Amino acid sequence: MMSSTARRYAPPCPSLPAALEEFIGPALQEAPHAQLSVVAARLLRQLVVAGLDRLPLPGHGETLSRWQALAAVAAQDLSLAKLYEAHTDALAILAEANVAVPPHSIWGVWCAQGRPGSLRMREQGDRILLDGEKSWCSGAAALTHALLGHRDEQDQYWLLAIELGQPGVTFIEDDWAAVGMAATRTARLQLHGVTAQVIGGPGFYLERPGFWQGGIGIAACWYGAADALVSVMREGLAQRADSHALARLGNALCLQHSAAACLRESAARIDSHPGAKLMQEALRTRLIVERACLQIIEDLGAALGPHPYCGSRRSARLLADLPVWLRQSHAERDLAALAQASLEEESSPCSL
Repeated sequence: MMSSTARRYAPPCPSLPAALEEFIGPALQEAPHAQLSVVAARLLRQLVVAGLDRLPLPGHGETLSRWQALAAVAAQDLSLAKLYEAHTDALAILAEANVAVPPHSIWGVWCAQGRPGSLRMREQGDRILLDGEKSWCSGAAALTHALLGHRDEQDQYWLLAIELGQPGVTFIEDDWAAVGMAATRTARLQLHGVTAQVIGGPGFYLERPGFWQGGIGIAACWYGAADALVSVMREGLAQRADSHALARLGNALCLQHSAAACLRESAARIDSHPGAKLMQEALRTRLIVERACLQIIEDLGAALGPHPYCGSRRSARLLADLPVWLRQSHAERDLAALAQASLEEESSPCSL
């Protein structure tokens, strides 16, 4: 399926901002809601073919540039950002495993846990075969390949690469009931004797430093959407602001600043400690950005009323999509995990 020679990665193409302005933003703005999934898939292919998926790898000195690219795409549309983030994360994972990827292939990362026993892995000669189902497969119809997470009966966690065009792969798209993130076309995957390639061996996916680094990349996407919503608030209040609405904007600006500062600090720490498993850093950053996003959504509605939800296609989509994607956070469970990890430290990790 793939060779074990790592693909070379170039710095981010300097035309990404131009691409967002020249064809991505206008295409998303003009797309009717019913066609957004088709448009998002087409734009993702264009980004890949243009080489705009070649972001700096985490921990190689330019992590902030990587997250800035993710945030910039998210500020345009979160369904496209979800697909783009997963694809670029897959490339980073495969690079970490020293596995090359086919040219212009488009990847997803499907590691959400489904029902126990719903997916089965078996050996047949020198082949690994998969049978069963995998839920929460975002962008299924737009991709050529995917990385699947699987926990076996011995409680070992495997990462498996599959080619989606092979016989035995079927997508069921009737499970997604939400309006938010609908354009990702999240599906349920059915597998019947599908050939897979093991990536990195048992435990690789969860134990590598990139697991936590990639988790912060998702927070960068959340931040990009929140940043766009703050811009909507600033534009809406530029000509007609009362003191209460201005107070909401001031609150949103403070939250925006703290979330951005947290992401910058995390990027610097990853680049200075690329081999470290920064679980606390990832949990803290994701939780801070999540709280900022939720409060900015509330502040926007309080300041501008229903108009951002109804009068602007871009802000309406962001407001529908962002709360859904934020629920990828584990909320109080992540807060509890962060607290427990902090109690195991000899000193506070937040000293000035």
